[in-house]
Amino acid sequence: MAARRPDPFIEHLLELMGPLAACIGAISARRMFGGHGLFYDGLMFALVSDGQCYLKADDKTLPRFEAERSHTFRYQSSRGEVALRHYLSLPAECLESPAAMTPWAQMAVEAALRLANQKG
Repeated sequence: MAARRPDPFIEHLLELMGPLAACIGAISARRMFGGHGLFYDGLMFALVSDGQCYLKADDKTLPRFEAERSHTFRYQSSRGEVALRHYLSLPAECLESPAAMTPWAQMAVEAALRLANQKG
């Protein structure tokens, strides 16, 4: 079986998140549900679907996403449309440089940690 070729968009996202990973530890990507999840320390903090990256948000970070007019990740299931309210679209300028990406990715990691701690 031939190995899958790396997804160029995922590689680009991981490269943009390199400075954050250098500070906090490894960030990895895994294929899932026809897209990818981005993970830090076993927690998913971003999902990628159809060439769009969505970052994890919580009550503390939601206003920042709303100010950027980010939209909620949605998909179609057999029961209709499903919206994942904790995943919001990445502001477009984040794709331009690590400096633009770092605060948003860090905010998503922190939201993922807070939400995990609320559950645990």
